Amino acid sequence: METAAAAAAAAAVALALGLLLLAGAGSSWADEAREAEAVRALLGRLLGSEAAAAFAVSVERALAAESGLDTYRLSGGGGPGARVLVRGSTGVAAAAGLHRYLRDFCGCHVAWSGSQLHLPQPLPAVELTESTPNRYRYYQNVCTHSYSFVWWDWARWEKEIDWMALNGLNLALAWNGQEAIWERVYLALGLTQVEIDEYFTGPAFLAWGRMGNLHTWGGPLPRSWHLKQLYLQHRILDRMRAFGMTPVLPAFPGHVPKALTRVFPQIRVTQMGSWGHFNCSYSCAFLLAPEDPLFPIIGSLFLRELTREFGTDHIYGADTFNEMQPPSTEPSYLAAATSAVYQAMTAVDPEAVWLLQGWLFQHQPDFWGPAQVDAVLGAVPQGRLLVLDLFAETQPVYVRTASFRGQPFIWCMLHNFGGNHGLFGALEAVNQGPAAARSYPNSTMVGTGMAPEGIEQNEVAYALMAELGWRKEPVADLGAWVTGFAARRYGASHKDAEAAWRLLLRSIYNCSGQACSGHNRSPLVKRPSLQMVTAIWYNRSDVFEAWRLLLSAAPALSTCPAFLYDLVDVTRQAVQELVSLYYLEARSAYLEKNQTTLLRVGGILAYELLPALDQVLASDNHFLLGRWIEQARETAVSEDEARFYELNIRYQLTLWGPEGNILDYANKQLAGLVADYYTPRWQLFLQMLVESLAQGRPFQQHQFEQKAFQLEQGFVFSTQKYPVKPQGNSVDLVKELFLKYHPVM
Repeated sequence: METAAAAAAAAAVALALGLLLLAGAGSSWADEAREAEAVRALLGRLLGSEAAAAFAVSVERALAAESGLDTYRLSGGGGPGARVLVRGSTGVAAAAGLHRYLRDFCGCHVAWSGSQLHLPQPLPAVELTESTPNRYRYYQNVCTHSYSFVWWDWARWEKEIDWMALNGLNLALAWNGQEAIWERVYLALGLTQVEIDEYFTGPAFLAWGRMGNLHTWGGPLPRSWHLKQLYLQHRILDRMRAFGMTPVLPAFPGHVPKALTRVFPQIRVTQMGSWGHFNCSYSCAFLLAPEDPLFPIIGSLFLRELTREFGTDHIYGADTFNEMQPPSTEPSYLAAATSAVYQAMTAVDPEAVWLLQGWLFQHQPDFWGPAQVDAVLGAVPQGRLLVLDLFAETQPVYVRTASFRGQPFIWCMLHNFGGNHGLFGALEAVNQGPAAARSYPNSTMVGTGMAPEGIEQNEVAYALMAELGWRKEPVADLGAWVTGFAARRYGASHKDAEAAWRLLLRSIYNCSGQACSGHNRSPLVKRPSLQMVTAIWYNRSDVFEAWRLLLSAAPALSTCPAFLYDLVDVTRQAVQELVSLYYLEARSAYLEKNQTTLLRVGGILAYELLPALDQVLASDNHFLLGRWIEQARETAVSEDEARFYELNIRYQLTLWGPEGNILDYANKQLAGLVADYYTPRWQLFLQMLVESLAQGRPFQQHQFEQKAFQLEQGFVFSTQKYPVKPQGNSVDLVKELFLKYHPVM
């Protein structure tokens, strides 16, 4: 019996993988010359034309003939004028091979915060062939488009796609411009322009409109928005495809505007529950019944119009029940709802594969029991549902679903929620996870992925995860790995800097268990109360010592942009820790009715420490509120539009909804935001604590929150302008802050 079961499971795995490989077979039709040219152009952008001339690039599908998986081959170098030959089975494979050479042979580093690209002369000799163990190396989360990408122009997208190619990523969402397509569909179905405008969310909240969580909030979308996003989507797709990547387009998940019931009064819809503390003015999506005749019509209309505009690579993303409880637990209903989405895809594209974020199974485990999970996973033919095990580094779902019941899945590191600043990582779990999933009994794992809600933070986690996409085994010694990471990042070995990174690895990047949410809940960025949680999984002393060590390395490394970024970032984290310590002392002083200590400690926290942090953040280009607002405003074509976009980003960073519905979820530690949002809130809290002691009455949290809300709204609606260029010397400001607070540590 066991042998038969194992054989059946193995057959199911083979079928799933075979169908999935068929779905991706279109990439073999791509022009090898075009992909090679895309990598050569990347080389020029990365290194400059003179240095790029030392490399020769070719794309040869035959390199993958043996493994069937992306492969690169590196050779040459080693003497004056000797060129390095980079060959890859795809453009992505060639770019990954180039990055491997730059990283491991030249000691270079490519990162969001700044790259270190000092090439040794002559170029080191190399002879290396490597194949990935993963069919796919996936990138993005639906939320990344709102938390990080929303205001990007083509120049920023070009840099990101280059980064994706260098890190060997070959599967990624390409969701720009879809609202313009939906507008065409809704107009064809008889909705008015006003009804459509009232349905779409604003730009900073589109991710949740796309998943059915929200409608209307932050909108409407201007006409210019649709035009710019269509333009961007075409350029994004052209570049992704030029590298041999597979872009994932959106599909119809089943959510419809309420106005559709006016045009079709007989349609069957279910109004879902509210989401994210929003009332039904902005949530409570209308879900079209899977058996309604309009379901396949809408789904097919959308996909036909989408693929007519953008072409297709046959993989589509849709999330029907993301953080929303389905209207029925009945497996028959769940299977029908899933089948309806898939059938609407295949009616237009018979080769369609559905990419599903597996977050729903993790987010509501009590609802998604075995029968409910089986209903969804079994409603799509094996190999045609590709599941993202989205939070696998902390709460893998494949282990409790028998490898997603035979459907192929991608092991993902989610890591970051809301695009928060805050040092965080579970690097040991990340290091071990993919290999463990690959060796799981009857595993259907077909790839690794990075699925952060927001990017441009904690770059060490993404460097490791990208590397694991090409490794068959975990990194043997993470301590040695992070030491090498620091040396490459800064362009030189420095014992203090490397010691700092080893301390961070053993502490803040060694999260395990339930603490590993990936969301920054520091008191600094939360609305204060007397019940704030300050528990952490590491010793604060390790962070403080890493801070000291980095500062001691500053004289030798301060010309390196990535070092300065890290110095500011670790300083920011150290201040975050100090805020927790001062808060605990202030709370104790209040509870002990010690007004003198409360005044002293509260004064330091709110009137010295937070303003000093704002100054340090203002010295680095990556921590400026002014740049965030500038990006949003530059997307506009008029001042009214610019103000509208600025309002969107101010809301997202703070209240999130009109009433603080998801308050401080997308918290950032940015110069300007610390000064004019977090600091006044802390000042108000501490002032009211002092007043309650002086008047001999209990602290009124509700009264404080009412006043805090007025401050928060004041920030959102403010027209205050903020610097878009850094001010001050980071090293000097950090040193001053360190010397002042070192005795506290």
